[in-house]
Amino acid sequence: MKVNYQYASPSMCVNKGEETILGLSPDLSRDEKVSFLGKLKHPLIFRDAMLMLREIVISDARIKKKERVEFFEWLENEIERRILKHEQYLPGVRENLNKNISGLLNTLDENNSRISKFIDIKNNLKKEIDNHDIWKDYYKIERDFWKFIKDRDLDLWFVLDPVITVHPDQVSFEAFSIDESTYGCLSIDMEEFELLQKPELGTTNIDFSSKLAKEIERFRTYNEVQLSVNPEGFTVDTGIIPEHMEKKIDLPETWIKGFNQVSSAASLGGTNIELSPTDIYDICSLLRRHKEQKSPRYMKWILAPQEPVKIIFEPFGSEMTLKAIYNGEKYREEKIWGRRRWLVIEKIIPLAKSFKVRLLGFGMPQFITADLGTMKMTIGFSSWSSNDWVKGTALNILGGFIGDGNYDKVYNLLKEKRCLSMESIYDYLKTDSNAKDKAEIKAGVGMLLKRGEGYFDAINDTVRFRKLCNEPIPKELYETTEIEFKVKEFMNEGMDNFSVGVKENNEFIFKHSFKMPNSKYKNWKFRGTEDYNREHDLTETRLEIDEDGQISKVKCKCREFNRGPRNISAPCAHILALYLISSKFTRLQLEKDREYKINDIMESLL
Repeated sequence: MKVNYQYASPSMCVNKGEETILGLSPDLSRDEKVSFLGKLKHPLIFRDAMLMLREIVISDARIKKKERVEFFEWLENEIERRILKHEQYLPGVRENLNKNISGLLNTLDENNSRISKFIDIKNNLKKEIDNHDIWKDYYKIERDFWKFIKDRDLDLWFVLDPVITVHPDQVSFEAFSIDESTYGCLSIDMEEFELLQKPELGTTNIDFSSKLAKEIERFRTYNEVQLSVNPEGFTVDTGIIPEHMEKKIDLPETWIKGFNQVSSAASLGGTNIELSPTDIYDICSLLRRHKEQKSPRYMKWILAPQEPVKIIFEPFGSEMTLKAIYNGEKYREEKIWGRRRWLVIEKIIPLAKSFKVRLLGFGMPQFITADLGTMKMTIGFSSWSSNDWVKGTALNILGGFIGDGNYDKVYNLLKEKRCLSMESIYDYLKTDSNAKDKAEIKAGVGMLLKRGEGYFDAINDTVRFRKLCNEPIPKELYETTEIEFKVKEFMNEGMDNFSVGVKENNEFIFKHSFKMPNSKYKNWKFRGTEDYNREHDLTETRLEIDEDGQISKVKCKCREFNRGPRNISAPCAHILALYLISSKFTRLQLEKDREYKINDIMESLL
């Protein structure tokens, strides 16, 4: 997606005596003209949080292939040196050997000598031509140039400017990493500011270069720092017209889609663990001191009810016991990959009062929230170091965001109110209390998130209005996908094959048999068999949900599910449909070790 950012001037720090104005230039191409001016009460906390946000922007945990340029350059020179040395001593050796060769071989050697001389002349001419070739060092020079640009200012290499939103109750900064695996959101309460003018609400991209980051690093306790978002731009000396700046960027579609999928994941429930700064420091310290060289590269969280949290770091086998106590009711183990990304948190450990970790289950994202007082930092990590947010159609469905719903009403409501909880949105828009009406509203909220026109605030459990881009994103990035249509189709098949049971450990077991295409239907190889005229088979879909509402086990007989890793990180449409159906029955009081059909459930409710 090609976008144009227009800034009245580059963002900069303007020093006026003891005051420092952090001037952020907003994107002028947006409809909402955002402006803000307020004095920070805790500028050093803001400094480190913003620098951490920039670390997220430029972070790239993907495996980098070594070019080994220096080695191959040495190898080429060494080969050439040995060839020249060989050619230097070869004529003398040949002359000594020729004295001992018979007359017939002398003639052959003379011919070989002449051929060798011609080859030498050819090689020398080729080297001479290569030395004068203007394109000889082109790729090396080009590689060095891009490395220079990347090291000097990453914004010139790949620009992913952060997004700032001025809300009635807070100012938020959002960023997404280059490798599309890490999300960061810094939310600052209005109590943190001494407002110097009335804020203009809205969202905009801001110019946040490495030069500005170095200026922010210079904030000290004796500085009075003002945060200013000014559409008119900034100048160092008064009277000088700001230099207009324009950035033309081709944003990857996966970056946009991944950014939007974060909200779907943040809306899901999970296992919450409150950690102290000491716990986070111990984790980061071990990761910093140990660099894994082989697989497996995960940390396994062992959560036993009312006991300290334990973490095993593989492949070292190191076990760490945290001070944090797990308050859940069920024993569980969670594996986290891409753990080195957690090192981005180091900068704010001394500033944080506490951390809250939310684990969504095996193969699912994780969220960490840092309490910095009047500021909060939310960090979201995808399941692996590479981007898998874009597989988040499943996240949309698990969140109940299927279809368009009443998107227009949700959009107008949130544009007016700017921030509402899901329950408040239901209260504003519901026409009656039936489940269909509620599902339509939830689908409308989901479409708002998929369009990049809002995000889910995981700290306050609210939906906030925010336009990610300065123009509508392409339809193919948010339109209802094929798997969502399949989920709807399976949910409409009826409940005749549905059953539910409860195990001794209070886990729900949901089963359903959905229709799936019969691969032998009308296949000439199976003519004359029962399979030839049978259009559909039935799946054996099974879902287990524990007391915390987390999916503990999934199973399905269909080909799509068994082609993948066969876990919740890559669910098929049958599992997603069963999950949505089962969400209506998790509060039932059922007898243990008994299987209930839909008629049994209806009778027990009457």
